[in-house]
Amino acid sequence: MAVINFIAGIPPFYLGLAFLTGLMVGSFLNVVIYRLPVMLEHDWKQQCSEIMKLEAVEEKATFNLLTPASTCPSCGHRITAWQNIPVLSYLVLRGKCAACSARISPRYPVVELLTGIVSVAVVWRFGFTLEALAALFLSWTLIALSGIDLDHKLLPDSLTLLLLWTGLLISLAGELVPAETLFIKPADSIAGAVIGYLALWSVYQLFLLITGKEGMGYGDFKLLAALGAWLGFQQLPLVIFFSAMVGALAGIVMIFALGRDRQIPIPYGPYLAAAGWVALMWGGDISAYYFHIAGLA
Repeated sequence: MAVINFIAGIPPFYLGLAFLTGLMVGSFLNVVIYRLPVMLEHDWKQQCSEIMKLEAVEEKATFNLLTPASTCPSCGHRITAWQNIPVLSYLVLRGKCAACSARISPRYPVVELLTGIVSVAVVWRFGFTLEALAALFLSWTLIALSGIDLDHKLLPDSLTLLLLWTGLLISLAGELVPAETLFIKPADSIAGAVIGYLALWSVYQLFLLITGKEGMGYGDFKLLAALGAWLGFQQLPLVIFFSAMVGALAGIVMIFALGRDRQIPIPYGPYLAAAGWVALMWGGDISAYYFHIAGLA
């Protein structure tokens, strides 16, 4: 306890610790973003072969989030510990494989830096507290979900439902620990999960009825339900408005500035994740300011 109190009394120390931890977590999130969809695809093929009584899918060597060790996708060179230092290794290697000089995607250091910066912001906002630890878990999971959705237009149940259930469970702490944003009352959390899911489900059904097309996936419903479970139903209007606004602007830029085909679907998960994170950090302040300028406060 004395050590915790000592660290809590030195903000530069625990903010620096948050940044370094975020860099390391970001390195792991890169693994999750790449490997989890591959693992899911293999499981789906295996299940389909069993249901349809097809030839069994060939079993590959163990492949999960920990095994095998990371290798270069071009030459198979095993990445050593010094070549896997977040951000620093990318800069030293000048963005190239040490063995074959193949280009390394800049997204790897970007995810690491983003996770480090987000981690500092969260700890700065909530302090050296249990609330900050919970907020870090939510933030890191949102980053992983965004990366996967950008790559595969997929929000895995293994992450969205994990967020949903942890949000509901953490709300139980709301009866014990006073907090500004997290640890909300269980009733607010349950209502947030239900309303969050039904809000996008209703939009989906209406869009399908009018156009005959699916406007979004069920993963989006589950993600908004998870955000509702963490933040409460009171923050859902902000999340929906902000995500819709940013998503629409991004879509317009992609179509008119970058010449993207209108028929190509745009993943909505990253916008929901960004909006949810903003609501986590400043939702109360934004809502209070809105009610103030609207003369409702």
